[in-house]
Amino acid sequence: SLPAPRGLWSFLLFPFQPTRGQGADGVALPQDTGLYYHRYLQEVINVLETDGHFREKLQAANADDIKSGKLSKELDFVSHHVRTKLDELKRQEVSRLRMLLKAKMDATMEQNVQIDHLALLKQFEHLDPQNQHTFEARDLELLIQAATKDLENYDAAHHEEFKRYEMLKEHERREYLKSLDEEKRRAEEARFEEMKKKHKEHPKVNVPGSRDQLKEVWQETDGLDPNEFNPKTFFKLHDTNNDGVLDEQELEALFTKELEKVYDPRNEEDDMLEMEEERLRMREHVMKNVDVNQDRLVTLEEFLKSTQKKEFNEAGGWETVEETQMYSEVELQRFEAELVAQEAELVRRAEHLRQQHEELQQQQVQLDAQKKEYQQVQGQGARTPGFFLRGWGRLTTTDPIFPFADQAQPPPQPASDSHPPAAAGAQERPPEHNQLDPPKNQHPDVQIQ
Repeated sequence: SLPAPRGLWSFLLFPFQPTRGQGADGVALPQDTGLYYHRYLQEVINVLETDGHFREKLQAANADDIKSGKLSKELDFVSHHVRTKLDELKRQEVSRLRMLLKAKMDATMEQNVQIDHLALLKQFEHLDPQNQHTFEARDLELLIQAATKDLENYDAAHHEEFKRYEMLKEHERREYLKSLDEEKRRAEEARFEEMKKKHKEHPKVNVPGSRDQLKEVWQETDGLDPNEFNPKTFFKLHDTNNDGVLDEQELEALFTKELEKVYDPRNEEDDMLEMEEERLRMREHVMKNVDVNQDRLVTLEEFLKSTQKKEFNEAGGWETVEETQMYSEVELQRFEAELVAQEAELVRRAEHLRQQHEELQQQQVQLDAQKKEYQQVQGQGARTPGFFLRGWGRLTTTDPIFPFADQAQPPPQPASDSHPPAAAGAQERPPEHNQLDPPKNQHPDVQIQ
């Protein structure tokens, strides 16, 4: 199997969330970073690690080399096979982004509008839009810079999302109380206070990264004598992928015992989303005090230095989420106003859709009527082969279908003795007709009066 990734590369591969499990070779599988270009990022990293030269440079690189783009220049020395795969990955990503842009434009603009894809692609920072066909060193540099920046904003976005979640819970609780009568409201409020009290009844939570917290892991997780606690040995025990650093997922694994003191999925009063927020807060606290160069990785040197600080030996307790004021009453009121506005907008859209539905129904009725009339005409034509008037009854010469109906008919010729008899042997003339001859195309069933 490939060597474990180092430095910022490890950060890009294994950000934030706990792993989903292990692969066939025992290597932890990373969670989705949540980036809209996560798959592209993952595939580029996987392809680059198949190149021996690049993998060797990666092992020797530090976070600054990767961040500064120094490592990106090594792309010029990878094999042709790897470059071909990277070119194909970039073309696929550009094609995907174009499809996303087209779908967005179709949803917001009229059809058949000319789209300047090059201008729109410039809004994506994880690739070079000027060159849409080949993967160059500039693409790797942009990809790393974009991923680093976007992932650094993850924590702030997660905290904001959690605060909105907490405000929504409180809003729904207050709305529910409004729907109850006085007696039931008092009972519900008493039940709520009892659940809060029960949730706070837990053992002391140690400060993450303190001696007490690490010694508890040393004793209960590692099964070692707490009197023989050794920071260097502790570090090596919990560097699970043996890459010489503690990444964020390895740090978060150290907080499991502390979290289990407060949160139990079997208890109604314990919110598991609050537990994940607690885990994130603990990891941030350790990183703030231990990660000196802020590369989101803890080296052995940084870890040992942190154990020499005064704060490491302090036996204070940790303030949990429910003991922290997540939002103010003003923020809650602003949030509720947003909910009201959103609900009004949804009602407006629903009414608009209802009107459109009614219009479509009316159009469908009209189309059905036209279809039925057309089918009737077709059926009548099918019953009169040769002439479509079959079965219509007797027609008169005054009907508009006969263009000669209004012409004056010659009066019948009276018999006269003045006409000499026909000569002997002469061919007898056919009798004169006092009616118009029927049209040549007149069907024999049609009689003319």
